[in-house]
Amino acid sequence: MRGRYLEVTFRKGRAIAAYLYLPRRGAERAARVSKATPGLLIDYNANGKAIGIEITAPGKLSRAALNRVLTRLGQPQLGPEELAPLMAA
Repeated sequence: MRGRYLEVTFRKGRAIAAYLYLPRRGAERAARVSKATPGLLIDYNANGKAIGIEITAPGKLSRAALNRVLTRLGQPQLGPEELAPLMAA
């Protein structure tokens, strides 16, 4: 996968979790998880490269908080359009 994308999980019409897939090669799997902030967990592959961000509290997420984590990981920040599906939920 070359680009990043957001996957949102719903239950009874409410977003209960989300996952921001970061660019990765093939079927890379998480080998380690690190807590970034409350409600945000970073998945790393076996080589220590960030491959995704788990959003465990989507109702409390701010784009600013997520963008701070992305900046720390050397990733481009999210524009409002990328996070719109989650914020609309």
